[in-house]
Amino acid sequence: MHVIRKPDWSLPETEATPPHLALDRRAALATLGGAMLGFGQIGAALADTNANANAKPGDRISDYPPSAARFDPERSLTPRHNVETYNNFYEFGLNKDIWRKAQKLPTEPWTIRIDGMVEKPFTISFDDLMKKVSTETRIYRHRCVEAWSLVVPWEGFPLADLVKLAKPLSGAKYLRFTTLSDPKVMPGLSIPFFPWPYHEGLTMAEATNELAFVGTGMYGAKMPRQDGAPIRVVLPWKYGFKSAKSLVRIEFVKEQPVTFWEKTSPDMYGFWANVNPKYPTLRWSQARERVIGTGEVVPTQIYNGYGKWVAPLYAGMKQDKKLFM
Repeated sequence: MHVIRKPDWSLPETEATPPHLALDRRAALATLGGAMLGFGQIGAALADTNANANAKPGDRISDYPPSAARFDPERSLTPRHNVETYNNFYEFGLNKDIWRKAQKLPTEPWTIRIDGMVEKPFTISFDDLMKKVSTETRIYRHRCVEAWSLVVPWEGFPLADLVKLAKPLSGAKYLRFTTLSDPKVMPGLSIPFFPWPYHEGLTMAEATNELAFVGTGMYGAKMPRQDGAPIRVVLPWKYGFKSAKSLVRIEFVKEQPVTFWEKTSPDMYGFWANVNPKYPTLRWSQARERVIGTGEVVPTQIYNGYGKWVAPLYAGMKQDKKLFM
């Protein structure tokens, strides 16, 4: 039998970029989709070994005021360690173990530009913004399009409060979010074919829905860099890629914005991305999900279980795949 012995310095295959990523856009995206799922399954299995055996203060719903769970997560909290070490943040790389690299993210000082169709465009520091809002804790389920899920106690404030602060004009129908793009600290920006910076969008009705949230922390502490510090969007009824991290700009616009993943792979990812178990992506099913931290695999619910609060947003719209991708 021929045995191949690799030198100590050789990279494992899971850490190497496939050659065709740089050669063929469609093949690269298909491979990337598979890689995301693969990393999700492997990382989830590793994360599950931590389980809840060593729960700490802040890891239980009972550690928070009853109001934090008023949107009924129906599951136990994911241990903080799992949430802080199992992340997607492509600006820093494609695998889940990017939390160390993300510590290079500069968060002070931090400013957010509010412009587009507003009464008066302005730039505000994160610290000054926090003086204008009242924060609270909300415990939400988080469902990734890679078929894994978390339950997180977020600190922050309603997105509707930020909309009110911006004073949009009557013609503004959508919000367009842009996240930090800093090649000095973000090695993932060199990944070919991605239309950086990362950008996402919502309708005005979605942004002002009571579930839409601006996250500024979690587990009673500041937002970790790898989870989107210092400010991000949290949209529990949509797939996780809609919840843009590390926001630097919010524009109010008339036309529906084309988002990052729509540009990258329009046959897999659309503008709406509402969770629905009936509609698979091209690479995997959405019918079930792995609950990080427990090892449990459970059925996925339409709108991630938040239909009571958000289904009216889509009344009258065709309930086909377009609304759920």
